[in-house]
Amino acid sequence: GEIFELKAELNSDKKEKKKEAVKKVIASMTVGKDVSALFPDVVNCMQTDNLELKKLVYLYLMNYAKSQPDMAIMAVNTFVKDCEDPNPLIRALAVRTMGCIRVDKITEYLCEPLRKCLKDEDPYVRKTAAVCVAKLHDINAQLVEDQGFLDTLKDLISDSNPMVVANAVAALSEIAESHPSSNLLDLNPQSINKLLTALNECTEWGQIFILDCLANYMPKDDREAQSICERVTPRLSHANSAVVLSAVKVLMKFMEMLSKDLDYYGTLLKKLAPPLVTLLSAEPELQYVALRNINLIVQKRPEILKHEMKVFFVKYNDPIYVKLEKLDIMIRLASQANIAQVLAELKEYATEVDVDFVRKAVRAIGRCAIKVEQSAERCVSTLLDLIQTKVNYVVQEAIVVIKDIFRKYPNKYESVIATLCENLDSLDEPEARAAMIWIVGEYAERIDNADELLESFLEGFHDESTQVQLQLLTAIVKLFLKKPTETQELVQQVLSLATQDSDNPDLRDRGYIYWRLLSTDPVAAKEVVLAEKPLISEETDLIEPTLLDELICYIGTLASVYHKPPSAFVEGSRGVVHKSLPPRTGSSESAESPDTAPSGVQAAEQPAVIPTQGDLLGDLLNLDLGPPVSGPPIATSSVQMGAVDLLGGGLDSLVRRSPALAAAAAAPAPSTAMPANLGAPLGSGLGDLFDLTGGVGTLSGSYVAPKTVWLPAMKAKGLEISGTFSRQVGSISMDLALTNKALQVMSDFAIQFNRNSFGLAPAAPLQVHAPLAPNQSVEISLPLNTVGSVMKMDPLNNLQVAVKNNIDVFYFSTLYPLHILFVEDGKMERQMFLATWKDIPNENEAQFQIKDCSLNADAVSSKLQGSNIFTIAKRNVEGQDMLYQSLKLTNGIWVLAELRIQPSNPSFTV
Repeated sequence: GEIFELKAELNSDKKEKKKEAVKKVIASMTVGKDVSALFPDVVNCMQTDNLELKKLVYLYLMNYAKSQPDMAIMAVNTFVKDCEDPNPLIRALAVRTMGCIRVDKITEYLCEPLRKCLKDEDPYVRKTAAVCVAKLHDINAQLVEDQGFLDTLKDLISDSNPMVVANAVAALSEIAESHPSSNLLDLNPQSINKLLTALNECTEWGQIFILDCLANYMPKDDREAQSICERVTPRLSHANSAVVLSAVKVLMKFMEMLSKDLDYYGTLLKKLAPPLVTLLSAEPELQYVALRNINLIVQKRPEILKHEMKVFFVKYNDPIYVKLEKLDIMIRLASQANIAQVLAELKEYATEVDVDFVRKAVRAIGRCAIKVEQSAERCVSTLLDLIQTKVNYVVQEAIVVIKDIFRKYPNKYESVIATLCENLDSLDEPEARAAMIWIVGEYAERIDNADELLESFLEGFHDESTQVQLQLLTAIVKLFLKKPTETQELVQQVLSLATQDSDNPDLRDRGYIYWRLLSTDPVAAKEVVLAEKPLISEETDLIEPTLLDELICYIGTLASVYHKPPSAFVEGSRGVVHKSLPPRTGSSESAESPDTAPSGVQAAEQPAVIPTQGDLLGDLLNLDLGPPVSGPPIATSSVQMGAVDLLGGGLDSLVRRSPALAAAAAAPAPSTAMPANLGAPLGSGLGDLFDLTGGVGTLSGSYVAPKTVWLPAMKAKGLEISGTFSRQVGSISMDLALTNKALQVMSDFAIQFNRNSFGLAPAAPLQVHAPLAPNQSVEISLPLNTVGSVMKMDPLNNLQVAVKNNIDVFYFSTLYPLHILFVEDGKMERQMFLATWKDIPNENEAQFQIKDCSLNADAVSSKLQGSNIFTIAKRNVEGQDMLYQSLKLTNGIWVLAELRIQPSNPSFTV
């Protein structure tokens, strides 16, 4: 049929017939017919000098090379030949087509021709080859890197032809975007100078590529920033709006580095206004893009357009999307100087026919009142005039904004409440009804018939939207607290409607809370429900500052139209780099990262409860909690038990932060010296070992501290955990009390420890034999061992714990007393003690005072022995009893101590 006829025509000897046949093939291809069967015949037509025919064949080739990769290889020779054609247009056409054929098999054959074209004498060929490198990189990045094309591309930035420079920049930017870590565009003042020189002579799209590249550069100081700004400023008068926006982006970014005192800063502000205003005379679609960008610019630097308010006044024939955007910018620019003008405009808009626009205009009047305090009175009277028009939707919007004005200026405009109440019957929108109910509840004491008004809303309670139901519930409770005698029935009615007849959990919960508050503690109810409300801020719709800074870096792109960072809407594997503005000149931001904090700086105090689950997600049973979030990162190098001094430098940190009795340490391996910290504060338990705080005695006499709350119920959805640690006959245990203060049963308990300084870990699962009912407690003794993973913690005896039940996983940290780690064979031989004592360097010593201890030397000795601190020798020197003691930790580290006791003095020295 048709294919056969075309085949015959393609193989014809007549050039004209061939060309017509190829045109027919392309026409069929364009309308979606499959003409891939003609591939070999069309490829044969490549051998021609006719540029038009060549273009058509190349077009066909690009379309079908993917489905016929084996046939496409036939065309490679022609490409190679065409890349050496005397006509630069043919050379460029060949290299452009090569880049568009996305077939792996062919790419390696194309490297040689591409290399030649990158160094071609004709700039048209070079600029085409530059773009081809980016396309090839997308197909096979490794090949491009191995062939050295990226370096050639970087060299093209210094090319004499501005178009080649622009395309090289575009290609490098494209590659850098898909490989954010590659640092391809390594710009320096010299290369920036070349780009700025090329900027003046490029086509408009070339200028955009170069300006976008400049926006990613970080000048070394404010002088360089100013010099770049001076050379970019002429682009503001370009006819193409994309060039203008790209130039604005560069200037907005580099202005951050300029001091506001500079004359040039003021000049630049003045220069930025006219081009932005000019953009608003374009067609509506362009206006909208410009307005979205201006919205960002005005939030960042309102001073640029503060005198240009009139440009943003709405024209009668503007499309609605332009009108709404202009309205938004008008509010942002509203100030005391121009508020009269703005209000006159807004009042005009409120009488338009477009409902959406009118609503927004009425809201805008309210926003002006909140933003410019001096105008509040005029705004309120304008709103009252609008309410008198009795146009339903205008009245409803006005009531919503007046509610906000009451919040911003309490006790100022309440005289208008009577007027608002007249319009109660006409309200049918949830937001307006909720606003009116709020006003009645909030000012119930000033409205004589407040109970009747609220009762009228209550009649159709179940037909109202949730927003109105919640507001009505709160308003009636407020009314009851203000006028308890008259409204008792009303409050009971609303509470039963909310709690018994409603299936909305939010409404039910709020109803129950109010019910319980009112029935148990009306005073507390009054404090909660009638608490003073915070004033609303002037601009609740401003973009968050860090996001705004990022969006300023994307002016002129989709991100600036959506007002979202690219990461929010760009899908796929391409890495989206978060951009931010350079730090302001003279800011005190230090370049030093927290990791480089000086070693002498003490870490911030460890919070009692480990950060939220979000930071530490993971199934409890294979969970490895991170180290504490606060303070500098802790080194996590593995420590060999007993072979290295775990404390990094003597045991003074052990003594300083823990209840160990120690003045010196001897580890089996030599330890790093650390300055002694004499007079350091006493850790939690030196005194406790002497039983000064009334702890519990155990069978072996080891001291056990009373239980304390480790995890409060409010932080663990009703589960309260208190506990302590004990050591009995060589085994360590964690004694826990679990209390269920929630309203549901708890079960499926499990526990896990994070890595810690001494490898503490549960020796058995946490066994709670029966589910824990509400208000029930259970006591458990969890056996521990010291064979877990080791990581030095700060403080040393910090233990991070995760507890899981059927509700959630909860995290907390606690400090364990170090004496639970003192082993039973910690008594050193006297000779060994003497030799070791002499060998300990002075840096490893620390000294403490133990206050208010009235025990004598023998009592002290026997009490400490109960906690595995053994007295090796005792002697009396000048009326003082000297006890020499040793203890050994579970990881094999020895601690030696000298305890001085003066019979008449209740303070001991360790």
